[in-house]
Amino acid sequence: METNKTPLLERIGSSIFAKLSTIVVLILLLLIPLFWVKDLIEERKNRQSEVSSEIAFKWAGQQVISGPIIAIPYQVVKEIVTTDKNIISTKNTYITQYVYLMPKSLDINSMISPESLKRGIYKSVVYNAQLDLKGSFDAIDFNKIDLSGQELEWKNAKILIGLSDLKGLGASPSLVFNQTKIDFEPNMSALSPFENNMIAAIDLSQTKTTLGNFQIKFNVRGSQSINFLPLAKQTKIHTHGNWANPSFNGAVLADDRNITGNNFEATWNIPSFNRKFSQQWVGEAEKLYEIKNNYEISNAISEGYSSTAEPTATTESSIATEKDMIQINFLEEVNNYQKTTRVAKYGILIIILTFAALFFTEIIKKQRIHLIQYMLIGFAMVLFYSLLLSISEHLGFNLAYLIAALATIILIASFIKSITNDSRSALIFSGILSIFYSFIFILMQLRDYSLIVGTIGIFIILAILMRVSTKINWYQYDKR
Repeated sequence: METNKTPLLERIGSSIFAKLSTIVVLILLLLIPLFWVKDLIEERKNRQSEVSSEIAFKWAGQQVISGPIIAIPYQVVKEIVTTDKNIISTKNTYITQYVYLMPKSLDINSMISPESLKRGIYKSVVYNAQLDLKGSFDAIDFNKIDLSGQELEWKNAKILIGLSDLKGLGASPSLVFNQTKIDFEPNMSALSPFENNMIAAIDLSQTKTTLGNFQIKFNVRGSQSINFLPLAKQTKIHTHGNWANPSFNGAVLADDRNITGNNFEATWNIPSFNRKFSQQWVGEAEKLYEIKNNYEISNAISEGYSSTAEPTATTESSIATEKDMIQINFLEEVNNYQKTTRVAKYGILIIILTFAALFFTEIIKKQRIHLIQYMLIGFAMVLFYSLLLSISEHLGFNLAYLIAALATIILIASFIKSITNDSRSALIFSGILSIFYSFIFILMQLRDYSLIVGTIGIFIILAILMRVSTKINWYQYDKR
């Protein structure tokens, strides 16, 4: 009985099916360290987001520039009925309401100078912006609003502009309204149509009209993106700056944009049909919109795309979102974590192709390779991603990829030479690995065409493997 078992075990151990089955199991086991590597990438990416949030907190967050709008108060008498011990009494109270008026026209010119601030090995994009807002207001159309016979308090009229993070304000904005210079002040009243308000008192008691022109100039700091909420009947936005990778998002595509080298320029013309607000309305001192904590940077930034300030604007039944804004995001030139994540997604594919090449080498050269040696080669390929991640944090992605790929190829090729005692096999295998890593690197450079190029590349590799397999007498190998 014992003599019959040994040949059977040897046949099972040397069969192609058993070897392939074991290799498949080994590939599945290598998914575990691959998941660990992906968790490590995510951890480092989250750390970068934390640093970006800290920088934004101290510098200034994503900015949303809104307005200007005019608000004129008036008093409304409200009767309050109370019941105490079956005695009904009425009491009149005064409630302050406002007439809100949007601009007739608004031209926004902005010069934006982004830069990278560094903390340790991490960088975050910040900017300084010079803003010039020009426009005009129409007179209030009293036929379209119901004041219930109340008189407007023209003397207490206000012009307000919104800035989502006042920490980024460089100096007090200057306002010229109908050739009169007026200073903006921090808002200490309940009138807060925007998240953070700058308010200027304009005495209209002499003219009793909102008809007029205005100009507002100020400098502002921010992080990662700048947003404009177009509120005028006709809004024109022209912006230019020095950044190689701006991303234009929001409600409307730019009518004209030009990116040359490290400079960009873009122009929008936005009519009020794209606006969710009336030209004028009456209401209490309520918020026009609110913005979520813009220091909480989302993973979109680390993925190389925009993170948005997320307003939830309301005026009676209107709701505005970030899609109603014009947004310019300043993306990093190279996002190491995004690219490393994309490379790691191909990890299992590279391991499969490498093991396939190793298996064919084993058969063609008639040189047995132990499963432990397969496993060590697999670990070396998984370690490639840790090398890439750690080196890219210091030297950038492209150079890190070259160093990590060369180190992995040399390590595996020298190991193959030690196993087979054949320099030619080691050289051929290093060439195969070089093709694989070059193929993945090319895919990283292609965004729109990566799917078709990747599919064609894998198809060609499969065709080569099928062609090579026809040259092998598989039955003879099993008999052997």
